[in-house]
Amino acid sequence: MMPMQFSFTSAFILGLMGLTFNRMHLLSALLCLEGMMLSLFIALALWALQFESTAFSSTPMLLLAFSACEASTGLALLVATARTHGTDHLQNLNLLQC
Repeated sequence: MMPMQFSFTSAFILGLMGLTFNRMHLLSALLCLEGMMLSLFIALALWALQFESTAFSSTPMLLLAFSACEASTGLALLVATARTHGTDHLQNLNLLQC
């Protein structure tokens, strides 16, 4: 495995482990998701540059657009839960309550 691939893989796995083990606040979960998406974007961009193909050149931009939509939705949910519940603790968010 090349050092560049190892660094992107380890960054993705670190984001996934942070998302799995550190689920205290909604903001920390969103930051872990953004770190995972950023490592995927950089890996796809370098992969498209490595193959020098025009067919793969739009894939990183499409992933970046979806990542921006995911970030805006996550921030909207963060603001909504902070206004209604007063905190962003994930333990206080129960879907069974009205």
